[in-house]
Amino acid sequence: MGRVTARRRVLRLRDGVAEHRPDVLAAEEPMEIRVGGRPLTVTMRTPGDDFDLAAGFLVSEGVVHAAGDVGTIRYCAGATADGGNSYNVVDIGLAPDVAAPDASLERNFYTTSSCGLCGKASLDAVRTTAAWTVAEDALRVEPETLALLPDRLRAAQRVFDATGGLHAAGLFTAGGDLLCLREDVGRHNAVDKTVGHALRSGLLPLRETVLMVSGRASFELVQKAVMAGIPMLAAVSAPSSLAVDLAAESGLTLIGFLRGRSMNVYTGAERLRLPPPR
Repeated sequence: MGRVTARRRVLRLRDGVAEHRPDVLAAEEPMEIRVGGRPLTVTMRTPGDDFDLAAGFLVSEGVVHAAGDVGTIRYCAGATADGGNSYNVVDIGLAPDVAAPDASLERNFYTTSSCGLCGKASLDAVRTTAAWTVAEDALRVEPETLALLPDRLRAAQRVFDATGGLHAAGLFTAGGDLLCLREDVGRHNAVDKTVGHALRSGLLPLRETVLMVSGRASFELVQKAVMAGIPMLAAVSAPSSLAVDLAAESGLTLIGFLRGRSMNVYTGAERLRLPPPR
C-alpha cells in the first residue's frame, strides 16, 4: 500500500498482558494544490488518488465543471529544497478558456483533514453557485436498496481493513451498484477524490446517483454533492443543522443515521419509494 499506510511500534494491553508489536496506521501528509503554478491551498490527506483530490477540490469550489476544463495535472518537480519531488505538491493547468480561481479562494492557512472549510472568510463564501441543479433530478431509490449501502461501502474499504482509521465516500447507482469508492483520513477529501474521479472520467453532472459517506453529513459535504450534481447524500451518522438547511434549499435528498433498515430522511423524501408516514 506504500505511503497510504505507515507502521509504528505500539504497546498493546490485552487482558492484563502487555506486549510491544508493530501497528499499521493510516498515513497523513500535507498536500499543496496549485493552479497554474500559483499556490491555492494545503490540505492534510492520505496519499493516493491525489489528482482526483485536486480535481474534486476545484469542482467543489466552482472552478471547473467538466473534464475539458482541466488541461494538465502533475506533481511538481523540485518541490523540496534539494530539488527532489515530495509528491506532496500537485499543480493543475486549466484549459485556456477557464478562468483562474478568484483570489478569495486562497486559504490563509492549511485545511485540516477534519475541516474542509478552515480559512473561509464567511459562510457566504462557501455558498458557491452550482453549475447544475439537483432539484429536478429524477432519481428514485428503494429504502431496501439504501439499507444495503453501508455494508457495501464498508466491504470495499481496503485500507480501512488494515488501519481502522479512514473515512470513505462511495458513489452508487439507484440500484445500489458501486461506481467509485475513495478513502482518506478526511471526510471531505474522500468526497473530493470521488468527485474528482468522476470529473476526470467525464461523468459530471452525476445524475441519478447516491453519495454514501462513512461519517456525519456536514454542510461542506452537502455543498460538494450539489456542486457535482449528486441528488442524494446518505450518511451513517448525523447531519448538521446547516447541512439540512442547504439540502432543503438545493433540492438534495439528505439521509442520516443510515444503519440497516433504519434511517432519518431530513429532506427530499419524495425520492424514496415509501409508504405514507403515520
